[in-house]
Formats: sequence, C-alpha cells, structure tokens
Amino acid sequence: QVQLVESGGGLVQAGGSLTLSCAASGGTFGSYTVSWFRQAPGKEREFVAALGWSGGNTYFAPSVEGRFSITRDRSWGAMILQMNSLKPEDTAIYYCAAGSPLISEVKTTRAYSYWGRGTHVTVSS
Repeated sequence: QVQLVESGGGLVQAGGSLTLSCAASGGTFGSYTVSWFRQAPGKEREFVAALGWSGGNTYFAPSVEGRFSITRDRSWGAMILQMNSLKPEDTAIYYCAAGSPLISEVKTTRAYSYWGRGTHVTVSS
C-alpha cells in the first residue's frame, strides 16, 4: 500500500559525503519502521541502517556505524541517510524499505513489506 522513492545517489570520492532520501507516498510512513539496505554487484542484499519510529531507536550495520546517520521528517514522510567518510566498499544500490519488523528481525530483508526501486551510490578511490 506504500510507495517508496529513493533519491540522492551518485558518484562521490572516497572520504566524501552523500545524502540519501526516502519519501513515502501520502506524505507519511505512518507506524512503519523504515530501513536502508544495499546490494553490491555479486553480493546479497545487506542491512545498512534502520529507524524505529516508535521510540526513535536506530540500528546500524557494523560496517557503517560511526560514519552513517539516519533521521526522519515525519511531517513530510521523509527518511534521510547521511553518509560520511565514504569508502569504495560502500558502492552499491541502496534501497529503502518499510514494514513492521520485530526487533529481532529489523535487519532482515524478509521483514519488510515495501521496497523502493533503489538509488545507485558509487564511491571512487
């Protein structure tokens, strides 16, 4: 029932920053948990970060913790992934996902019902 649209992908040099945005149809995510996943060429889709809309808890993959941050704008239904100190290993298609996962499932792809089409991020060395 929810359409998600990612934006902000592009090419950036290693050490630089990039900001991704996920917007929800209807202007709000409602009660959904919203997460970012990424998929590099030849690899499985992996968890990046999540925002718990109830309580405001955040979750990060060890590979991005300390470099990425996640925030929300509930009034506009937007979720922002701020990526700093980017590395070539961060190169991937980044996907926005929404759903109602249990805490134990927040990092799994199958826990989310809605997915965006993805936005490409390329980090050059």
